[in-house]
Amino acid sequence: MLLLSSPPPDRHTPWEDAQGILIGATLVALSIQFLRAAELFTGQIAGLSLVIAYPTGWSFGLIFFVLNLPFYVLAVRQIGWTFTLKNFAAVTLMASIAESLPLVLSVGPLHPALGAGLFGVLSGVGLLSLFRHGATLGGVGIVALWLQDTRGIKAGATQLAFDLCVFLVALTLFPWPVVAWSLMGAVILNGVIIINHRRDRYIAR
Repeated sequence: MLLLSSPPPDRHTPWEDAQGILIGATLVALSIQFLRAAELFTGQIAGLSLVIAYPTGWSFGLIFFVLNLPFYVLAVRQIGWTFTLKNFAAVTLMASIAESLPLVLSVGPLHPALGAGLFGVLSGVGLLSLFRHGATLGGVGIVALWLQDTRGIKAGATQLAFDLCVFLVALTLFPWPVVAWSLMGAVILNGVIIINHRRDRYIAR
């Protein structure tokens, strides 16, 4: 009996990677606008950037970009230059779009539940688009993808564990309802990733 081997998985073309990264970065940047409108924050480097930006008035995009720079060392050493350059492109795009959107899009005050929900869904789908094209938004995302690919630890679980630590610290800085609603957004975000980002289901890269 002749056994036919399975064809190798298709790989994304540079054009497919470019549009996937652009779409992912745009969705995450849009989700930040809803988070700001609800006066909430999130975990990971984006959350830290918002926590710094709120009281100081500094640019969220600039803070986010600078805080991500050290993580590129891990990306280069453990994963490679292609992954690192994709991350650099994604972070630069997201930061630039997040700073530009308020010039053309005005989002009024939102109830925290709506802001958290919109943020969680949009950013979760945006990160899925980035993950499936070999990119993240730097920071914890780099560590999370590396652990999933090398240790089998789900990326969403790693991010959620880190976020819980961030929110525990945030309880000393913000009223507990703000922290609770913000945590809801982070749980939705990471839930989307845990359910949908699986190498055994999605093998194209």
